[in-house]
Amino acid sequence: MSSTDLQHFAPQRPVLQALGYVGIRTKDLSDWASYGTNLLGLQRIDKSRTTLAFRMDDRKQRLVVDADGGQGIGFFGWEVADAATLDAFAAHLEHNDIRIERGSRALADQRHVKDLIVFDDPVANRLEIFYGAQISSDPFKPGRSISGFRTGPLGLGHVVLNVDTAQTIDRLMAFYRDTLGFRLTDYYSHPFVARFLHVNPRHHSLAFIQTGKNAVHHLMMELFSFDDVGQGYDLALGEAGRVAVTLGRHTSDFITSFYTWTPSAFMVEYGWGARSIDVDHWQALERKEGPSMWGHDRSWLSPEDRAKARALRLKNAENGFRRPVQVMEGNYEVMSGVCPWWDSLGSQSRGR
Repeated sequence: MSSTDLQHFAPQRPVLQALGYVGIRTKDLSDWASYGTNLLGLQRIDKSRTTLAFRMDDRKQRLVVDADGGQGIGFFGWEVADAATLDAFAAHLEHNDIRIERGSRALADQRHVKDLIVFDDPVANRLEIFYGAQISSDPFKPGRSISGFRTGPLGLGHVVLNVDTAQTIDRLMAFYRDTLGFRLTDYYSHPFVARFLHVNPRHHSLAFIQTGKNAVHHLMMELFSFDDVGQGYDLALGEAGRVAVTLGRHTSDFITSFYTWTPSAFMVEYGWGARSIDVDHWQALERKEGPSMWGHDRSWLSPEDRAKARALRLKNAENGFRRPVQVMEGNYEVMSGVCPWWDSLGSQSRGR
C-alpha cells in the first residue's frame, strides 16, 4: 500500500469506542499476582485455581489472567455503545463474510458485560466486541501507592502487535481499518514498518510493527502522575532483567515511558503524558524521526541495531526535535519566565 493511499484514506468515525479489556495467558499466576499489584499498581479482585483478575479504574474488571500454560494475550475486548450498535456491527461483519459467534450468558458474566460477540482477526487473534461493562460500587484501590490510570473514554490503553511480513500488515490493515473501522493516525516506513490506528482521542489504541513474527509486542498503561511512572521505574530497576526498554519519550504520541517484561513473554509500556488527537479532523501522516525523541534503549536489539536507534535519537537532538509536554488541569504548575524555544516557533510549526 503506497504512502498516498495511507494518507488519504478517511473512513467514517469509528463505531468501536475503546480497548475495554484483555485476557492474558500465563504459566504461573503467582508471577502475575506480584507483578500486577506490586509494580503496575493494579488491584487484584478475583483469584481461582486457574485465573486471576485485576481492576485499574471504576470498571469491575480490566485484565483477566488465565494459567493455561501459554503466553501472550488470549483475547482483546473492544467496546461499542449499546445493544443496537452491537447488533448492527454483528450484521456488518456477517455481510463481510466474517464468522461470528454470540457470547453465551456465562461468558458475558465472566467478562462483566451485558453482551458480546466473538470472532478472529486474520492472524487468529480472538476479538470480543461488547457493550455494557459493569461498574464497581467500590472505589479503585491500587496495589501500590499511585494516583491512578488514565482510562475512561480512552479505554485501558493501547496494544501493539508484532507482525511477520509487510503482506500480513496489509491484510491486517484491510481488516481493522476497512472492515472494523479503525482510523490511521500515522505510520513509519523506516527504520521499521509500523502502522498506528485510533478509535478515540488516544493517539493509538492499536498498532502493528513488522518484526518477523506474529505475537503481542506490548500493552500500554498510562498513569495520571509522572512520579507514578518514575517510582515504578525504580521498582523495575530493582528486579534483574525486568526492564525491557529504558525511560524515554516517543515521537508519535509524546508519551514518556519505560517498558517491562511481563511473566507472559510480552511487555507493558508504563507511561505518562500521552497526547490526545482530534478524531474528526485528523489527517494521517508518515513519521520519519524514528520512534523516540530520547531514551528508550531497547535491551533485546543487537548491538548494531541499538547503535542505529541511538543515531536516530541523536539526530533528533541535533535537529532540535522537541514537543511540548502534554498535561491536564491539576497536573502542572506554571513557572515564571518564558520559553525561548516555544516563542521562536511559528504557529504552523507548533502543530504536529
